[in-house]
Amino acid sequence: QLQLVESGGDLVQPGGSLTLSCAASQFSFKSYSIGWFRQAPGKEREAISCVSTSGHSTIYADPIRFTISRDNAKNAVYLQMNSLRPEDTAVYYCAAKGGIWCGSAQNDYDYWGQGIQVTVSS
Repeated sequence: QLQLVESGGDLVQPGGSLTLSCAASQFSFKSYSIGWFRQAPGKEREAISCVSTSGHSTIYADPIRFTISRDNAKNAVYLQMNSLRPEDTAVYYCAAKGGIWCGSAQNDYDYWGQGIQVTVSS
Protein backbone atom coordinates (compact mmCIF):
# COMPACT_ATOMS: atom_id res chain seq x y z
CA GLN A 1 0.00 0.00 0.00
CA LEU A 2 1.32 3.39 -0.98
CA GLN A 3 1.45 5.92 1.82
CA LEU A 4 1.63 9.63 1.10
CA VAL A 5 2.66 12.36 3.50
CA GLU A 6 2.31 16.06 2.76
CA SER A 7 4.56 18.70 4.27
CA GLY A 8 5.35 22.38 3.87
CA GLY A 9 2.02 23.83 4.85
CA ASP A 10 2.20 27.14 6.64
CA LEU A 11 0.69 30.51 7.35
CA VAL A 12 1.84 32.87 4.63
CA GLN A 13 1.05 36.46 3.78
CA PRO A 14 -0.80 37.38 0.60
CA GLY A 15 1.58 37.57 -2.30
CA GLY A 16 3.94 35.07 -0.75
CA SER A 17 5.12 31.72 -2.03
CA LEU A 18 5.06 28.24 -0.65
CA THR A 19 6.24 24.83 -1.76
CA LEU A 20 4.36 21.76 -0.65
CA SER A 21 5.97 18.34 -0.70
CA CYS A 22 4.40 14.94 -1.03
CA ALA A 23 6.56 12.03 0.07
CA ALA A 24 5.71 8.45 -0.80
CA SER A 25 6.58 5.32 1.07
CA GLN A 26 7.30 2.91 -1.75
CA PHE A 27 9.84 2.56 -4.50
CA SER A 28 6.91 1.86 -6.87
CA PHE A 29 6.04 5.53 -6.53
CA LYS A 30 7.32 6.16 -10.06
CA SER A 31 4.53 3.96 -11.40
CA TYR A 32 1.88 6.38 -10.15
CA SER A 33 0.63 9.65 -11.44
CA ILE A 34 0.41 12.12 -8.57
CA GLY A 35 -2.16 14.82 -8.14
CA TRP A 36 -2.67 17.73 -5.80
CA PHE A 37 -6.12 18.68 -4.56
CA ARG A 38 -7.39 21.21 -2.09
CA GLN A 39 -10.49 21.77 -0.05
CA ALA A 40 -11.38 25.18 1.26
CA PRO A 41 -13.79 25.62 4.17
CA GLY A 42 -17.35 25.08 3.02
CA LYS A 43 -16.30 24.08 -0.48
CA GLU A 44 -15.84 20.87 -2.38
CA ARG A 45 -12.43 19.39 -2.94
CA GLU A 46 -10.96 20.50 -6.23
CA ALA A 47 -8.10 19.34 -8.41
CA ILE A 48 -5.09 21.63 -8.66
CA SER A 49 -2.55 19.76 -10.69
CA CYS A 50 -1.16 16.39 -11.65
CA VAL A 51 2.15 15.01 -12.83
CA SER A 52 2.20 11.80 -14.82
CA THR A 53 4.65 8.94 -14.56
CA SER A 54 6.61 10.43 -17.43
CA GLY A 55 6.84 13.78 -15.71
CA HIS A 56 4.26 15.54 -17.86
CA SER A 57 2.42 18.06 -15.74
CA THR A 58 -1.13 19.34 -15.99
CA ILE A 59 -2.35 22.34 -14.04
CA TYR A 60 -6.09 22.53 -13.51
CA ALA A 61 -6.38 25.46 -11.14
CA ASP A 62 -3.99 28.27 -12.05
CA PRO A 63 -1.13 27.56 -14.44
CA ILE A 64 0.33 31.01 -13.89
CA ARG A 65 0.79 30.64 -10.16
CA PHE A 66 1.12 26.88 -9.61
CA THR A 67 3.84 24.49 -10.73
CA ILE A 68 4.08 20.77 -10.09
CA SER A 69 7.17 18.62 -10.35
CA ARG A 70 8.37 15.21 -9.27
CA ASP A 71 11.64 13.65 -8.21
CA ASN A 72 11.42 9.90 -8.53
CA ALA A 73 14.81 9.43 -6.92
CA LYS A 74 13.40 10.96 -3.76
CA ASN A 75 9.89 9.51 -4.12
CA ALA A 76 8.53 13.03 -3.93
CA VAL A 77 6.26 15.45 -5.72
CA TYR A 78 6.28 19.19 -5.19
CA LEU A 79 3.69 21.91 -5.62
CA GLN A 80 5.15 25.37 -5.99
CA MET A 81 2.60 28.10 -5.30
CA ASN A 82 3.32 31.75 -6.00
CA SER A 83 1.44 35.01 -5.50
CA LEU A 84 -0.75 33.37 -2.91
CA ARG A 85 -4.16 34.84 -2.16
CA PRO A 86 -6.48 34.47 0.82
CA GLU A 87 -8.75 32.32 -1.35
CA ASP A 88 -5.93 29.78 -1.61
CA THR A 89 -6.49 28.98 2.04
CA ALA A 90 -7.39 25.32 2.20
CA VAL A 91 -6.31 21.87 3.20
CA TYR A 92 -4.07 20.53 0.45
CA TYR A 93 -3.90 16.84 -0.39
CA CYS A 94 -1.69 14.77 -2.61
CA ALA A 95 -3.03 11.60 -4.14
CA ALA A 96 -1.77 8.78 -6.32
CA LYS A 97 -3.43 7.02 -9.22
CA GLY A 98 -2.23 3.99 -11.08
CA GLY A 99 -1.44 4.28 -14.75
CA ILE A 100 0.46 6.70 -16.86
CA TRP A 101 -2.23 9.30 -17.36
CA CYS A 102 -3.20 12.20 -15.16
CA GLY A 103 -6.76 13.07 -14.25
CA SER A 104 -8.77 15.55 -12.25
CA ALA A 105 -11.46 13.18 -10.99
CA GLN A 106 -11.00 12.30 -7.35
CA ASN A 107 -12.47 8.85 -7.87
CA ASP A 108 -9.57 7.98 -10.15
CA TYR A 109 -7.09 8.24 -7.28
CA ASP A 110 -6.33 5.22 -5.18
CA TYR A 111 -4.23 6.64 -2.34
CA TRP A 112 -4.48 9.88 -0.43
CA GLY A 113 -2.39 11.74 2.06
CA GLN A 114 -3.92 13.12 5.22
CA GLY A 115 -3.75 16.69 4.00
CA ILE A 116 -1.94 19.76 5.19
CA GLN A 117 -3.19 23.22 6.04
CA VAL A 118 -2.21 26.26 4.02
CA THR A 119 -3.42 29.60 5.32
CA VAL A 120 -2.96 32.83 3.43
CA SER A 121 -3.59 35.79 5.63
CA SER A 122 -2.04 39.07 6.71
